[in-house]
Amino acid sequence: MTSTEPQFATVAALLGDPARANILRALMDGRARTAKELALIAGVTAQTASGHLGKLMAADLLSVLAQGRHRYYRLANSLVACTIESLMALAGERPLPRHRHNSALTGALRSARTCYDHLAGRLGVQIHDHLLHEGCLLPGHDGDGHDHDYEVSPSGHLLLAKLGIDVATVAKQRRGFARPCLDWSERVPHLAGGLGAAIAGRCFELGWIARRADSRALRLTAAGATGLKALFGIDAAQVMAEADGSR
Repeated sequence: MTSTEPQFATVAALLGDPARANILRALMDGRARTAKELALIAGVTAQTASGHLGKLMAADLLSVLAQGRHRYYRLANSLVACTIESLMALAGERPLPRHRHNSALTGALRSARTCYDHLAGRLGVQIHDHLLHEGCLLPGHDGDGHDHDYEVSPSGHLLLAKLGIDVATVAKQRRGFARPCLDWSERVPHLAGGLGAAIAGRCFELGWIARRADSRALRLTAAGATGLKALFGIDAAQVMAEADGSR
């Protein structure tokens, strides 16, 4: 007898376990972690964590990298990250409840953070909105009326080339090209896919942003404030200060 259960029900059941949810949330910064680290984060024994990791691997939600005697786990791809980010927004979850006492950390997460390999938070949303409003990104559609990856306009190609991004090369990657990802804290989209990752990667390479220790949160550098203003017209320092609640 053929099951009529939707395939997403299996994935939903996996995400519904608190320990597995904590494991997945911990990997949202795009970094890889060992089973021992994830067990501590999830608050379970090493044996229990191993079982959870096996189930997440079987569902293609995680990938693993073996390095010497160690195995490092990470989210399988950016689609998994966007799904988790959207569920956080749908659930009305706020940044890291276990850190509610640390308002500075909460503000930093709202200001700018990574969502797997692309930019999220107030800064990520501002970049997404600027590209749309300036006509650099165009909503993609086909005859079925469904939304698809964004398309990059000629002006978008020129703008991104100034950042050092060859759009044609990014489009050849075996992943989603450029699509909206519902932002967990802002409740509006930021840019995901290969193009979102390329923009984040260049911002890191240029020293415009830097990671904060033990967090998805990012900090803006002086070079970043200048560069983002010149390229995207974004007053990133003010945007991040407002999200931090420092102004």
